[in-house]
Amino acid sequence: MRRHRWFLLVLGLGAALRALAMLGYRPALWFPDSYTYIVTVFRPRPDLVRPAGYSMFLKLLEPLHAFGAVTAAQHLLGLATGVLIYRAARRAPRWVATLATVPVLLDAYQIELEHLLVSDTLFMFLVASAVVLAVRTRPAALTLAGIGLLLAAATLTRTVGQPLIVVLAAWFLLRGRIKPAGVLLAAALVPVIAYGAWFYATYQRVGLIGANGVFLYARTMSFADCAEMDPPPDLRELCDPRPPDQRPPSQEYIWAQDSPLVRRPGITFTKETDDLAARFAMLAITSQPLDYAKSMLAELARTFRWDRPIYPDAEIYGYYQFPAERPGPPGRYPAQVGAEYAKLYEQGAIGTEIVEPYAGWLRAYQSVARLPGSLLLAILLVPPVAVIARRRAGRHLAAPPAWLVPWSVAVVLLITPAAAAEFDYRYVLPAVPVACLAAALAIGPAEVRRRERRRDERGRPGRGERVWR
Repeated sequence: MRRHRWFLLVLGLGAALRALAMLGYRPALWFPDSYTYIVTVFRPRPDLVRPAGYSMFLKLLEPLHAFGAVTAAQHLLGLATGVLIYRAARRAPRWVATLATVPVLLDAYQIELEHLLVSDTLFMFLVASAVVLAVRTRPAALTLAGIGLLLAAATLTRTVGQPLIVVLAAWFLLRGRIKPAGVLLAAALVPVIAYGAWFYATYQRVGLIGANGVFLYARTMSFADCAEMDPPPDLRELCDPRPPDQRPPSQEYIWAQDSPLVRRPGITFTKETDDLAARFAMLAITSQPLDYAKSMLAELARTFRWDRPIYPDAEIYGYYQFPAERPGPPGRYPAQVGAEYAKLYEQGAIGTEIVEPYAGWLRAYQSVARLPGSLLLAILLVPPVAVIARRRAGRHLAAPPAWLVPWSVAVVLLITPAAAAEFDYRYVLPAVPVACLAAALAIGPAEVRRRERRRDERGRPGRGERVWR
């Protein structure tokens, strides 16, 4: 207890803040996506927009008939993620390992995200678990299979998990470990392929979701210029005559009634519409590669701002704040349908009850306690800066460093939404724990060497060290 007292203090504060959330906002906070996930609980079939992993998580908790149990489980996953990061950062000094857990345990927006009925907290925990297992020196075959299954679960929770399978398999290949990479890939791909077969049997379409083309089309509308692209006649109906700087955020091209895609006959995510949107998006990217790169970098830059401006609109931004007034019922028709299923899940009325003074304390805390984007950028820069410093000191790495795994995962998690969809504040938070782990692992070896030098100079272990025999 004494050796880990600072971490236990941070963990205790994190648990207290989550208890405040449970007391102040009962039983949960709702997001537009929440209702879709709940529909899938009662009508088990792949969704065209979101994979069903989070719905499976909700299904496991359905016998309790309490959304409060769901938010409690998500808060426990947030605390468990902090424990995992601290455990994996054990090579660093304990104060560094403790500091690495502060963003996930004490960031008010992280706590608010855990209280929302969305998939991001589950996704964050699955990714962190896979990364923590992967940074072990030589994981056994069973552990490798576990890493693969965790990555598969993450992919079926949020599709942004797909490239992470490649990243972690590449990590083992980079170290010349071909068999472990094969075990990991096999364990990850079997569940993903099985889900893809279920999706194909349902829609006669290949994939995990049916909206990749639509989302990429919406992304390219931030720069696509049909005068420069010169699209064929069947793609011209997707053009927007307004200049790019006068267009709405990308998400409006998916959901707004005046979107060229939404105006097409049938639902937005039919195979014909998705294929058409994908063709338009690829033509825009290949015709205007520099504009696409600039647009992607501009979207990524939103991640690293010190302030937190309203984006993409006030409605979505508001879902990430602890509200002062009770949220109203869902307005959109799909959400209204989902609300009826939510009543079945809860076996009673749904909504959010705001209880003072607990809710007010959390709102006050959220106004000051967050991880600024500029600080996240500094955390991401710690590992490469440490490498440069060591090379300048004449120390070269004999093998790929352990921090490369969490660092690569964090970078992929931040870049992928900017490249394929758009920036969203909740997309940033799952990358934070692994980014902090990478920074702690990059600092750790230097501290170990300093301790070894002190031991050699004094002829005995340094302070806080033990002799292993």
